[in-house]
Amino acid sequence: MSGSPGVDGQPAASTGAVHTRRTGSTAPSPAPAWPADLVEMRLPADGAYLAVLRTATAGLAARLDFTLDDIEDLRIAVDEACALLLDQAAPASELACRFTLATNSLEVHVSVPVRQARLPDRGSFGWAVLTALAGSVDAGTDPIPGRDPDRLWIRLTKVRTGQ
Repeated sequence: MSGSPGVDGQPAASTGAVHTRRTGSTAPSPAPAWPADLVEMRLPADGAYLAVLRTATAGLAARLDFTLDDIEDLRIAVDEACALLLDQAAPASELACRFTLATNSLEVHVSVPVRQARLPDRGSFGWAVLTALAGSVDAGTDPIPGRDPDRLWIRLTKVRTGQ
């Protein structure tokens, strides 16, 4: 997504960043298929920006012809995943979100830098909501080389129903 030209002809600055690229390829099959699309967003790790992420989730799921119920389930699941992460986000950090669109599924990977990572409790109500709404859910941490905070992440994968 490109911004509008700034005063010096360069793109104008924006609050968040959105990047898209095509990745991989699919094996030939009788049904038309396309390579997975990748959409990345970076937003301030603040609940005030979650509406942007929910809207992006709905738009991308609609692009894959998800049902209205599945789209709403995904919006709620992404919101819940972000709420679990934002509770631990390092001050003044960014929430990163990567959407991977495949032929019949949408994977959403959200992450934030944290000072002391605590994985979500898989027996909690929030985790039960995630698994009920998204299908496949995972969480983990990745160290950030040369920096104090780790990156805590949650990955949701929703397969389109009604195939």
